Amino acid sequence: MNTAVRIGLCLLISGFLLSVAGCSKKTGSASETIPVADVQAEAGKMNVEQLKAKAMDYKNAIVAKKADIEKLAAKIKAIPVTEQMGTEAKALQTDLANLNKSVAALTERFQVYYNKLKEMGGDVSGLAL
Repeated sequence: MNTAVRIGLCLLISGFLLSVAGCSKKTGSASETIPVADVQAEAGKMNVEQLKAKAMDYKNAIVAKKADIEKLAAKIKAIPVTEQMGTEAKALQTDLANLNKSVAALTERFQVYYNKLKEMGGDVSGLAL
């Protein structure tokens, strides 16, 4: 691989990582690291409006990360077969796996707020994933 291609790949990967880091700041109070037991306890103390707002925060975070996953998957698919085992492809696949884990964690927490909202008879329209 020549130097120009390596620099381009480094810039591409750096840009992706910065965009992913930037997404977490735009997602309000959605966090994938809060223990589920804490989320359940918090949801138990919330009213319908608070539950819907929190569920929406999580939905927005999930949607943003799913968009990142689609972009990353397209980049991986565009890598020639001869380079599929290269360092760029492996790095992108690791990033993809991390994004998928993040979406799973966010979805688990979203589901707590969503289920509590439903249980309380709140309006869940607009919260479908």
